[in-house]
Amino acid sequence: MKQLHTILLLIFSSGLLAQNAVIQGIILDANQEPIENINVSLVGSEKGTSTDSTGFYRLLIPADTEVDIKFYSLTHNTYILKNIIVEAGAPFEFNPILELKVTEIETVIITRVSEQEFEGVTTIEPKLLSRIPGVQAGVENLIKSLPGVSNNNELSTQYNVRGGNFDENLVYINEIEVYRPFLVRSGQQEGLSILNSDLVRSVDFSAGGFQAQYGDKLSSVLDIKYRRPKSFGAGVDASFLGVNSYVEGKKDDFTGILGLRYRDNSLFVSSRETEAIAVPRFFDAQTYLTYQFNSRFELGFLGNIAINSYEFQPLNSQTNFGTVQDAQALIINYDGREDDQYETYFGALKASYDVNDDLNLRFISSIYHTQEQEHFDILARYRIGRPNTDIGGDNLGEVDFTTAIGSELDHGRNDLDALIVNLQHRGTVKIDSEKKDKDLLEWGVKFTKEDIRDRVREYTVIDSAGFSVRPPLSEFTNREPYFSFEAPLEPFLNVRANNDVNTTRYQAFLQYSSRGYLGDHEIFWNVGARSHTWTVAGNDFEDTTQTVVSGRSQAAIKPDWQNTDMLFRLSGGLYYQPPFYRELRNFQGEVVPDVKAQKSIHIVAGNDWSFNWTSKEGEKRPFKLTTEVYYKDLDDVNTYTVENVRIRYRADNVSRAYAYGADVRLNGEFIQGTESWISLGYLKTEENINDRGYISRPTDQRLKVAFLFQDYVPRLPNLKAYLNMVYQTGLPGGSPSYADPYDFQFRLKDYFRADLGIQYVFVDDKIRPPEGSWLGKFRELSLGAQIFNIFNYENNISNLWVRDVASGSQLAVPVRLTPRVFNLRLIARM
Repeated sequence: MKQLHTILLLIFSSGLLAQNAVIQGIILDANQEPIENINVSLVGSEKGTSTDSTGFYRLLIPADTEVDIKFYSLTHNTYILKNIIVEAGAPFEFNPILELKVTEIETVIITRVSEQEFEGVTTIEPKLLSRIPGVQAGVENLIKSLPGVSNNNELSTQYNVRGGNFDENLVYINEIEVYRPFLVRSGQQEGLSILNSDLVRSVDFSAGGFQAQYGDKLSSVLDIKYRRPKSFGAGVDASFLGVNSYVEGKKDDFTGILGLRYRDNSLFVSSRETEAIAVPRFFDAQTYLTYQFNSRFELGFLGNIAINSYEFQPLNSQTNFGTVQDAQALIINYDGREDDQYETYFGALKASYDVNDDLNLRFISSIYHTQEQEHFDILARYRIGRPNTDIGGDNLGEVDFTTAIGSELDHGRNDLDALIVNLQHRGTVKIDSEKKDKDLLEWGVKFTKEDIRDRVREYTVIDSAGFSVRPPLSEFTNREPYFSFEAPLEPFLNVRANNDVNTTRYQAFLQYSSRGYLGDHEIFWNVGARSHTWTVAGNDFEDTTQTVVSGRSQAAIKPDWQNTDMLFRLSGGLYYQPPFYRELRNFQGEVVPDVKAQKSIHIVAGNDWSFNWTSKEGEKRPFKLTTEVYYKDLDDVNTYTVENVRIRYRADNVSRAYAYGADVRLNGEFIQGTESWISLGYLKTEENINDRGYISRPTDQRLKVAFLFQDYVPRLPNLKAYLNMVYQTGLPGGSPSYADPYDFQFRLKDYFRADLGIQYVFVDDKIRPPEGSWLGKFRELSLGAQIFNIFNYENNISNLWVRDVASGSQLAVPVRLTPRVFNLRLIARM
């Protein structure tokens, strides 16, 4: 306790004791984008620092003394700020713009390798977030266009990475871990992602082999940084889907940005095969505030409130399926409704303290509270028939003959209340000041408390021709309607549970990074370790405590090849995923406290090849070809099934699994001045449950091809087009949730989707209005149209299984996703 008081005293008294002043800011390029790894030094002194991934720097200088500050790097022209005097306790902000310096040696451009490239991290240009069309536009929309990342539901922001599931991905905002709702079971209920694209400053994504500083998950890391405004700004993005708006500003040492979003998914829900009264409305407010107390101490606040409401009253539907020779139709008439409510409140404080130029300490606390309600009673009366296939007839598609009838009642009263509290400390120290690139030692400790209160009430009753269909269990041998069954009636599916679970976690990591040269070859390496101890406690079981320790490492080399710009990477280690609440709850809704952490040995080898392509006009356009191969060996696997976007775990550790594949991405200026890319991924992942043999996992998406393209009309450069297209082979699935996966290894049809956006740009960073025009007040202004699913391809998310008791067979009726939809869009930013 005495040491804690000493640290707090140092933090809050540092401004009074300091004899130094501070200069800080963000270094930008000609396109107003932040530049990483720019050296900032005090002329005539050894004092110096460099910009981080967001272009931000902070340098301590003598107070009340005339000094010169030098900004320089291998890639940009040097700038010297001369004869500056800064008072003690009053930080001076300076945001220089540096011009690119290009050195050509036999047509090869020599540039400095960023930390992200060495670490195998994909960096996405924030401007693309608002430009690229998608049903759920934003960060996740672009992530899904990368190789190795897949999702077969355009209404969802969730994604799978290299054979993992939705729960295996880490998401951070400014080093603060964020969570997704628990009870959401379909993409149309999901609403808004917690990531607000209007607030984003940088997007970094790792599909595997990530460092020890990141948490314990098996698949990926999405690391988001929100920006700190330099001046006043505001914007609005309005369409038929809703409105996004933001306002930002800076006053003295205070910066703030506030984003408000409203979304209505009726445009997509009403266009599906089911005729329904649907009110899917989602709202959230998000803010990021910072205050610079003095030259060393800064406090930031991240807050989010999300209120998502989904009301659904189905009326009737008709789904035609089968072939022309064997056409069938399912007609359903509904009674009842579904009312879902998801309310989330999230707040986090982050304090950053610079002890000196080389040592930074950060203290983070966050609270996440979600209250979720899922209530439904829906009675579906169905009949299966033969539709009219006479193409020239007036009754084409209408059902002429009914072959089976039945009904199904689905009931649910699910309520969940979750409170998650985090306390965390992270530190970074630069070591070996003699080197140009200082080594980094990073550490962190984290305490988490999870309090989950969950009430589950679900049942399904199926009836065909007046006879109740029993659960598919061996003790329910049923030969109705030809032989009577005298046992009591039982629901086909029945889940009832009350869970009150508390989980306490202690996490820690330590890692060391170094960058230098091996001869003339530039090298980078990182090594680190993590520990994770968790205790699961509840009213109905004894407390269970487990601990795991893992190690991770990375190495990269950029050979000094005169005519070829290549970078080689190798990373991997041991990765654990201790169970979260969802992974502790089995199919019956019961909590199994002794579920082990899933374990994965992960190896990734990658290569970056940067080159120029010369067009017919003699223009040199930059391109990069990134290739990665990977292998995962998984043990203590917690098997699961996927229903739309809801994952149901068996809460066991009885499986082994593996995943391997290759990802290729070519990005560059296919059209001059615009960035586009083509992604190709191959994946194979299988699991062995109870030594019964290997079968495909639910995420075994074998092949993916994605194409993200930007273009403009040469004679009318204000007219721009954006195409987002993806093809993926079918996933295993569509089988009943109760089925033995060894009996059902069917695959859904292949997924194909193309979204097109066309915008007429009045103003942006390259297109400026005439001097004196009223358009001059805008930083960006555009009006356009979007066509989602332009080829109107019928994608399936799963199958609805209906029974024909007379024949004893089950029919798989496809559950289809959104058809072609048209949207108008206005973007205005000041």
